[in-house]
Amino acid sequence: MKNLLIVESPTKARTIEKYLGKDYQVRASMGHLRDLPKSRLAVDVDNGFVPEYVTIRGKAGLIRELRKLAGAADRVLLATDPDREGEAIAWQLAEILSLPADGCCRVEFNEITKGTVAAAISRPRPVDGGRVEAQQARRILDRLVGYRLSPLLWKKVRRGLSAGRVQSVAVRLICDREQERENFVVEEYWTIHAWLMTENGERLVAELSAIDRARPAIADQERAAAVCREIEQQEFWVGEVKEAVRRRNPLPPFITSSLQQDASRKLGFSGKRTMLIAQQLYEGLPIGQSGPVGLITYMRTDSTRVAESFQQEARQYIARTYGQDYLPARPPQYVKKQAQDAHEAIRPTTISLPPETVRPHLTADQYRVYQLIWQRFIASQMGAAVYDTVAAKLTAGRFGFKAGGSVLRFAGWLAVYSDEAEENDRPIPKLAAGQRLTCEGVEGKQHFTEPPPRFNEASLIKLLEEKGIGRPSTYATIISTIQDRGYVAMEDKRFYPTVLGRTVNDLLLDNFAEIVDVDFTATMEERLDLIAEGRDSRQVLLSEFYRRFAAEVERAERELPRVRMPEQVTGEICEKCGKNMVIRSGRFGEFLACPGWPECKNAKPLAVRVDAVCPLCGGQVLEKKGKNRKKFYSCANYPQCGFTSWGIPVADSQCPQCGSYLVRNPGRGRRKEVCGNSRCSDRMPAGVKKKTTGKRQPTGRKRPAATPAGRTAGKGQRRPAGTAGRTAAGKRKK
Repeated sequence: MKNLLIVESPTKARTIEKYLGKDYQVRASMGHLRDLPKSRLAVDVDNGFVPEYVTIRGKAGLIRELRKLAGAADRVLLATDPDREGEAIAWQLAEILSLPADGCCRVEFNEITKGTVAAAISRPRPVDGGRVEAQQARRILDRLVGYRLSPLLWKKVRRGLSAGRVQSVAVRLICDREQERENFVVEEYWTIHAWLMTENGERLVAELSAIDRARPAIADQERAAAVCREIEQQEFWVGEVKEAVRRRNPLPPFITSSLQQDASRKLGFSGKRTMLIAQQLYEGLPIGQSGPVGLITYMRTDSTRVAESFQQEARQYIARTYGQDYLPARPPQYVKKQAQDAHEAIRPTTISLPPETVRPHLTADQYRVYQLIWQRFIASQMGAAVYDTVAAKLTAGRFGFKAGGSVLRFAGWLAVYSDEAEENDRPIPKLAAGQRLTCEGVEGKQHFTEPPPRFNEASLIKLLEEKGIGRPSTYATIISTIQDRGYVAMEDKRFYPTVLGRTVNDLLLDNFAEIVDVDFTATMEERLDLIAEGRDSRQVLLSEFYRRFAAEVERAERELPRVRMPEQVTGEICEKCGKNMVIRSGRFGEFLACPGWPECKNAKPLAVRVDAVCPLCGGQVLEKKGKNRKKFYSCANYPQCGFTSWGIPVADSQCPQCGSYLVRNPGRGRRKEVCGNSRCSDRMPAGVKKKTTGKRQPTGRKRPAATPAGRTAGKGQRRPAGTAGRTAAGKRKK
């Protein structure tokens, strides 16, 4: 073997091996091979914060195989992901395989295409020590915070809790927003609209904008009615009219955060789900006769830069598909402040594979994410959208009104990609100064001020990016972690803090204000960037931080009393002792428990009422969660009524086949309503076979001998005396 190329994932290995031919053998490291052990701190805080790395469990065999392959190869190249994490994995591999520290063994590419991979292999470089130092600094920082704060939370709050340097800041942002909502004072206000008509019979709507040249402040219905009556007595005249042309420039191509935000808004995907699909598109998927093909560039990036050669290909495609009018005079350049600019933006790897051509080879989710990336990139290289706008000021006695509208003259990039700010045409008739208008009616409309909205996944990621908290590769992990820990939950796709989350946040805010400070966390990210650039020291950063942090932890351990979790009392009565049950949190989320514990150990799932009636007894239907956190529905009269279902029962409905009730199926890709009777022939949509739990028996083989009870012996069951089992390899057990 002449060359050994090591990448991170098997999928990427298969794709690249197809491009390189017989002279290269491509193997996968399956991510990190060494890490800090989970059982202890493993950082020598007294001697330069030296980390103690150990081989990850289950990776010893892989390391032996890679060493054997490296020993037989003439050249070893390390093509791990092009980020700090990938650089650290390359550094680990170089040490494990005894490669020269200053040897040119590292190759890096932003997309997995034949030309890009070949070009990268022809230009190997040494492992970047600055990136490795920055990655280790981040890993050690997170270990110090997690392994010193988490035991404190165990002692002072509850066992099983954890705290993190970045996740705790994200929880604080959600808690602060919830506090804003609770402190918000709702105020009533009214708006006034007038329905007007021109001499030619054309209609328009105008909004009250001034009373005696001051901004109107109408706070109640009585005042609104008086204003409406007075306006109805006035004559309306057109004052100033402004006509203009407005241009809306295209959005830049995706970076990691904007991809996650748009996938959340448009597709309803979580950040974790989006990144998993993007990883598959990047590493390569089989496309017809071509075999595995990498469809997008590297998906963890904060840069909006695009290669000039690819921009030219995109311009040719736009001119060919949409026409020269849709091309700007020059290729657009997007500059993002505070971007590391290590990679390009997220874009397709080739213009020759539009979404519709690869759709038969992708899953539905893969196609939707690829289509989103494709459309956003093509739109980013197109010309601006052009609107004709009109703004008119109207007078009616001492009242001032405004009317405006816009009409799309040229779609530009909006012909390919629409965003949430896209405007609908709002034409208004041709107006001229001094023109008189006829009033057909005046109406007041009541409004109430609203508190700031809770964060959804898109808005939270946007705020994390704006505040400089975390990096592109960490947003999805941050959000999934704070949910898994039970610190936040979702309601109508928006985050709210749990009682546990608020308790932990208050404790950290009172005792470790620096850890949950947004500016401090952002400053740490900037210093990590400086370490990667060789302009700061890992030891200096860690020593400055740990000196203050360790003192705060020791003080909290001595002085902080045990925190009692607040309990929310419910109207649910414990059927064993008669007390009002309370809401508590556990490893599977919130549940109902008796406050009389340990004398009374009654507990049950926390149920939420849904707008449905039990089809068996007419009782209230409740939404519950099992231990796997999957929702199901049951009757409130349980155990007297045994109704349970994965779907919500549909009122006044009947199955045409068996006469049973119907349920609304929340699953994706199925009919909305199916029969609630599992034995009904109409249970599944036409053409779909019901899955069986048993495995198909191989042809020509007899079934295993039955147990004395008449059932096939399974795992944990004793076989009848005298029968011999077989191993998975087909050999008889001794």
